[in-house]
Amino acid sequence: MKGDALLFLSPDEQKLLRALRGIPPSRLRDLMTTLIGELVDFVAEPTCAEVQADGAPCPSFDASCDECRKLTIILEGLRGRLQAG
Repeated sequence: MKGDALLFLSPDEQKLLRALRGIPPSRLRDLMTTLIGELVDFVAEPTCAEVQADGAPCPSFDASCDECRKLTIILEGLRGRLQAG
């Protein structure tokens, strides 16, 4: 992403950045920041060997689509637990 693109953040992106900046420094913040970075990297290039729902293949053959399914299940479970809490 070019620097200019950062000037045009969507309202959701702005909300996320404000929320991240509002969290005081802590071990939990560090873990969350690392996890979010890793999730973004994975979602940007999931490296599945099979064709995606939109018909385009993932860019690498290093992992199977099970990787995306597993991560989706984990994220949906985490989201459900957070919403229930």
